[in-house]
Amino acid sequence: MATLSVKPGQRFSVPDWHTDVRLTAADAERQRSASHQVRQEARALRNETNNQTKWDEHDNQTRLAERISSVNRWKETLDKCLADIDAEIDALAKVKEAAECALQAKNLPLDVSIECLMLREGRCSIDVVRDLVEEELHKEVKVIDKVKRELQQRLWKLSAASPLCVLPADSNPAFCSLLQEARQQLSCDHRCKTEALEVDRVCLSLNVNSPNISFKVNPTRVPDGSTGLAEWEQKSRCNKERAEAEIKTSSKLREATLLAIAQTNNELEVQRVATEFALRKRIRDLERAYDELKWQEQNTLEEIAEMEEDIRCLVEDLQRKTQDLKVAHTRLETRTYRPNMELCRDQVQYGLTDEVHQLEGTIRALKRKLAESQDALDALYRQLHRIRASVDCKASSLVLDNKCMDSRRKLVLPDEKFVPEVDAFNRTTSCALSSLKNGQLAPA
Repeated sequence: MATLSVKPGQRFSVPDWHTDVRLTAADAERQRSASHQVRQEARALRNETNNQTKWDEHDNQTRLAERISSVNRWKETLDKCLADIDAEIDALAKVKEAAECALQAKNLPLDVSIECLMLREGRCSIDVVRDLVEEELHKEVKVIDKVKRELQQRLWKLSAASPLCVLPADSNPAFCSLLQEARQQLSCDHRCKTEALEVDRVCLSLNVNSPNISFKVNPTRVPDGSTGLAEWEQKSRCNKERAEAEIKTSSKLREATLLAIAQTNNELEVQRVATEFALRKRIRDLERAYDELKWQEQNTLEEIAEMEEDIRCLVEDLQRKTQDLKVAHTRLETRTYRPNMELCRDQVQYGLTDEVHQLEGTIRALKRKLAESQDALDALYRQLHRIRASVDCKASSLVLDNKCMDSRRKLVLPDEKFVPEVDAFNRTTSCALSSLKNGQLAPA
């Protein structure tokens, strides 16, 4: 009988088989249940993480937008501060230029005052007086020197405050460019905020589809030099407040400088008016003195002519009296030759004797009066010489003071309109003096 081969190994019974089927089905149900639970939890986790990620991204987008807005507000504030500080720097430079022009403009009044003083040194004799004009001119020189020193000090302060100015060699560099330093800090802060805005805007524009996104090494680290939000805001506020303080200080300096320029100009104008008033008054006094001396000269000349005529008449009378005395002497001498008893002292003898005595007295009186007249004539000539010397002196002083008046016209007339007047003074004619009066009163 043939034998069937049997597969080696364990054989199970039908109940075992059914049990195995049931266990496998139960395990499948359990695994599916566990898988379902995991899937539900995964879905919940995905939903939760998606929501969390969306909200985190939304919150960070919002934070980035708010941060950009905050930084942009500070940037706009710094823009305004920079514009203000640039405007202040320009205004400060203009005020410094105005102060330099004002200082330069003081050279002309100083030159004119010194020129007037030097011209008046040409006076002679009694006219070299310490009059009001000289006092006012010396006062004017002192006022101009004081004004120039004050403006120079203002210029040094402006140079120390303005970053566009070059400081003098003897100024203190510690005061230099406070405004510039504030501007540099503002500019640096503005530049940093501009870069930060660019960075944050790039970050705001990033998404999962953006190129060049990748994992970074330790992206959550805190970089060196990081600051807190309060410190960041405090730093920006400090820069802004410092810039505003420097602008305020600079503005006060500008106002003080402009006030100083106006005050110094007013001081010089007041002194100029006082000096020219004194000069015009002195010219009028000189003209009156000149007129008086010319009148005295004319009267003296007339008196000299009359005196010379009287002396001529005295000489003629003296000559006639001398001839009369000769006649009387001759008569008396001739009558001494009468003979004998005819040589008597008759009335004729007495009359001739009285005539001789009378003529001798008259001649003596005429000689005394002639001597007195000669002395008076000499005195008149000496006085005439003094009058003419004084007239020449007054005329010279008038010419010099009118030159001073003409030179001072440069202080009130532009250079292109100033034309020096021709000096013409006739020392012998009164019509020239009248023209001089008109000429010296015109510039006043």
